[in-house]
Amino acid sequence: MRPKRSEGADVVWTLVVPVKPLAMAKSRLRAESARLPGPALALAFALDTVGAALACPSVGGVAVVTRDRQAGAELAALGARVLPEPPGDGGLNAALAHGARAVRAGRPDSPVATLNADLPALRPAELGRVLDFAAEFPRAFLADAAGIGTTLLAANRGMELAPAFEGASRARHSASGAREIGLAGVDSVRRDVDTARDLRAALRLGVGPRTAALAGAVTAVVSGAD
Repeated sequence: MRPKRSEGADVVWTLVVPVKPLAMAKSRLRAESARLPGPALALAFALDTVGAALACPSVGGVAVVTRDRQAGAELAALGARVLPEPPGDGGLNAALAHGARAVRAGRPDSPVATLNADLPALRPAELGRVLDFAAEFPRAFLADAAGIGTTLLAANRGMELAPAFEGASRARHSASGAREIGLAGVDSVRRDVDTARDLRAALRLGVGPRTAALAGAVTAVVSGAD
């Protein structure tokens, strides 16, 4: 069920998903083994993430911020709106703020949430629970599985997103006044993939079809990860 605003209207979120150039993505994962198909995995992660997000009833649209042409074309084919990265080298937070502004240029009252692009096990129902919780607060965030970073940051209508990602973003988002989402049973929304250990954990949860199609190429490589 979709969350409800106090006046009874459905809360429908627009998600902003940042996607690095595929040749640069998942550098930590590739550093662990040259046998891992890094660009192909990064694209599969993004496609599975966005596909699952678009299947969530609380999501009205996904805006992908990327300068990678292949990723942009394939994500657009799924139904995402593709936005170019902003000029300059402002990094991830600048890209997310740019995406949120672009969304609200057309829909000023839209609740906006960021979502990592490397959640290949994402379940629409679990994402819906997280967004339902976030709808009750001006800003809210979900910590990653490691408890250090952030996989989702949400800003309700009238609130600035104020992203503070990279590194120990959980502490920064908490210090900014955002409410931490403490739900149990939303592991697929927390399970981002940066290392072989992360990938093995995602495979145990059950990944989406694009990542699953590469499972034969990655399982032997990550099977020994602790």
